[in-house]
Amino acid sequence: MLSLRSCCCARPRAAHCARRLPPRGQGRIDARGKWRRSAEPKRDHGAAVDTTGGADEGSAKRPVAEERFGGDRVRRYWQDEATGELRVEEAPVAAGAGRGASAGLAVADFVLPAGYPNSVSDDYLEYMLWQFPTHVTGWICSTLVTSSLFKAVGLADGGGTYAAAATATIKWVTKDGLGAVGQFVVGGRFGSIFDEDPKQWRMYADLIGSAGSVFELLTPLAPDQFLLLASLGHLTKAVAKGLKDPSFRVIQNHFAVFDNVGDVSAKEEVWDVAAKLVGLAIAVLILSWPALGLSTSYAKLVLTWICIRALHLLLRHQSLSVVQLSTINYKRAAILIQAHVEGRGPLPGVPECNRNEQLLIPWQMMSPRIWVGCSLQDILDLCSSDPSPPRIDELLRLYSDEHYILVVSGLEARVLMKQGASSASILRSLWQAYWLFSRPSATSGNYIGRLRASLDALERNFASFKTELKASGWDADRIAIKVPSVSPVFLQSP
Repeated sequence: MLSLRSCCCARPRAAHCARRLPPRGQGRIDARGKWRRSAEPKRDHGAAVDTTGGADEGSAKRPVAEERFGGDRVRRYWQDEATGELRVEEAPVAAGAGRGASAGLAVADFVLPAGYPNSVSDDYLEYMLWQFPTHVTGWICSTLVTSSLFKAVGLADGGGTYAAAATATIKWVTKDGLGAVGQFVVGGRFGSIFDEDPKQWRMYADLIGSAGSVFELLTPLAPDQFLLLASLGHLTKAVAKGLKDPSFRVIQNHFAVFDNVGDVSAKEEVWDVAAKLVGLAIAVLILSWPALGLSTSYAKLVLTWICIRALHLLLRHQSLSVVQLSTINYKRAAILIQAHVEGRGPLPGVPECNRNEQLLIPWQMMSPRIWVGCSLQDILDLCSSDPSPPRIDELLRLYSDEHYILVVSGLEARVLMKQGASSASILRSLWQAYWLFSRPSATSGNYIGRLRASLDALERNFASFKTELKASGWDADRIAIKVPSVSPVFLQSP
């Protein structure tokens, strides 16, 4: 049986595949899939990309595929019909041709949900445009009130003016501003990750928040660096809040089975406030208890915090482990697919699968490793070590009916997503990968033959897999697996 265990040498998905940019210039890929750079000619970067493919003059060449990286770089693959050799050209898009559009898309991806406008209601953008100035005026008022509070506690005493209070307010707001930057970056850059694994990100939020508290605990040791340490603590906690809020909203939506999100949220506030009152009462009690000595010993205070924080994290892990999400993400898909391809009887139901799910370990660090969102060069690199590596035209023909290309070497698989790929495409690629992982002896021989056998098995068994999902209480249409937004756009030539 293949186990889902931690792999310390695993690299983040985006860094390994989706963000890996190819080398600039022209070159070729030899028979074993290795990149060979050609002498790069002088290029006028203000001109459009050369569509001849950089092949030798007079040689017959056929366009094979094209990849676009972020809208400003393009890579074209050409095959020499005389030798069968694959030639590659990579260059920037014509100056000004796509950079403005690329910048606009980057801004839109940062401030709007993935899949906008189809992923939200029609009134979403208008609401957010009105919300923005509403929040601006609200924070202005909050800052002015903070200055008044500082005046009331005596920061402006003696001078008879608000100058000292205003200075203190500016410093305090600067600290809050750093925290806001943390939330801004988390929400804009990582907004699409929370739907896939909200339990994991809610747990990570508490771990990061604990690190923020450490900065604040250090302030008595360096009072002259109070503002710096407090700002770092606030920034770290703001990042944690940026992870906590959206991930918990996903969990709240799961609880609200009758579209009663408002009621569920309100009752959660009741539980939260009750716990807050009890926690504050206990904190005041132990701080004022002379026998404990927390008010006089910094070391005892820190030790007590460490013990209670460890208990807090254990309780958080336990509370999240009982949440039974019925969406199919990478981790749950791996458990379900392994059970199906190994023929272990009925598929695990929602409660059992959630209990067996690894909460702390990211799916990218599990073994077997499957990298989604790779470039064609990543694909060729992985299978080049095989005694019979496939040619690119063989791979393209083999996967002509799929929205992806998958290759496997040992317990590692890489998946290239074609234009138009969806969550269902990723689920199909995962099934094929685990079929190959579970049958190493049955798939020995020619590389293309092994892939063809796995695709035949996919065609025969994937429909039954979806049927068994439904029988075990899963909704096969609720797939919380997304094509990485940083994947290169792959377009196959006709």
